[in-house]
Amino acid sequence: MGKLFGTDGIRGRANLYPITCEIALKIGQAVGVLTQKTGNEAIVIGKDTRESCDMLESALAAGIASAGVNVFLAGVIPTPGVAYLSTCLDGVGAGIVISASHNPYHDNGIKIFSQGGVKLSDAQEEEIESHILGKQNVPRDKVGKISIISDSLTLYSEFLLGMFPFRKLDSKMETNLLKIIIDASNGAASSISHLVFNDRLFDVQFIHDRPDGININNNCGSQHTQDLKNKVLQEKADIGLAFDGDADRLIAIDEKGNEITGDRILAICAKFAKEMNKLKNNTVVSTTMSNIGLSKALESLDIIHLKSDVGDRKVLEEMSRTGAVMGGEDSGHMLFLEDHTTGDGMLSALKLLEVMVDTGKSLSDLASIMVVYPQVLMNVEVDASRPDFTLITPIAKTIQRIEDQLVGKGRVLIRYSGTQPLLRVMVEGPDKREYLSAYTLKKGDPIGSPFFL
Repeated sequence: MGKLFGTDGIRGRANLYPITCEIALKIGQAVGVLTQKTGNEAIVIGKDTRESCDMLESALAAGIASAGVNVFLAGVIPTPGVAYLSTCLDGVGAGIVISASHNPYHDNGIKIFSQGGVKLSDAQEEEIESHILGKQNVPRDKVGKISIISDSLTLYSEFLLGMFPFRKLDSKMETNLLKIIIDASNGAASSISHLVFNDRLFDVQFIHDRPDGININNNCGSQHTQDLKNKVLQEKADIGLAFDGDADRLIAIDEKGNEITGDRILAICAKFAKEMNKLKNNTVVSTTMSNIGLSKALESLDIIHLKSDVGDRKVLEEMSRTGAVMGGEDSGHMLFLEDHTTGDGMLSALKLLEVMVDTGKSLSDLASIMVVYPQVLMNVEVDASRPDFTLITPIAKTIQRIEDQLVGKGRVLIRYSGTQPLLRVMVEGPDKREYLSAYTLKKGDPIGSPFFL
């Protein structure tokens, strides 16, 4: 990776390098220049609900317009909504999203889609970065126009609902509508979720759908599901659906209050797709962070399971390489490439609801296809140096000792986060009491030393 881009765009604390107006303007100019080279004349910008989004939107739009390219402002819209608009609007050569996804409100980020609504390749990121950090040759003979897309949410919601059979339930007389609770995380899903999960199709209630600029992801959404669990149980709902700040992730809650994460949603959707003869190449792609239970579930279904590096972009690369049409991460990023070009939390939710409607089964029943192996997960704050922890003797020895203890029945996975200054530690095995103990990490060294309690 370069100096700016992480695993999911450019991210950091708003108003501090690199998430500043100065850098945003240069990003706009860089993407504008490259868009002109493709023969296109416009770029779409969307954002989530953070208070810093308007500031960054203005800088990006100014940079793009100064490069002679038009700007379409989509307003507050999920990240995959920008990907969709960049494919359906004439003359659009790129899409930019201002969001830090599941991060706290004081962070922000800039994600870029290339033509066709696909996330950038490493080579494209490097090219953009060279423009931003080097001397830019921005044409000065033309100025782009900036305009608002007034119907962006309508276009996107119609795209989503157009793929599903829920319209047959479009009747106030219907008494068997699924009862669902939506947690919009006070983010980009706050408005559009009312269009997609509307009361003509579902018996629906909403929580955390009143953004104020600083409450995005605050004890709500896909990272914090306790409020949703309580509401599902209180209302005796069939399912709860939790999105993150930019609504490209989905975590579900079943009717018993259990959290159903990405791996089990993938297993449910893969089984259904195979039964419907719609699982192209009989293959599902996930990451190395996927629960062992997903591999065993797919094996029992005679479905090929491939693993990529962490990040939905890496999942997409493996899917493209192998011709798979379904993949994702346990964090809730899921890709259905026959329906959309990128991970989409709302699309994933509709896919899951389709299985429930078609089979008539409860979510807990559907989720029983996969047994989740116990995991211990923890995050450790790190500094910017990020040393190779495999070369730190106490850590390497501890990892080896734990793996020897697991004797092939589990694993240890340690990696740096691509979106936050964290070291992520995971230990997984069949019996939590026997195999898995919590980690403590002592501060002092660049990343600390792990010890079993």
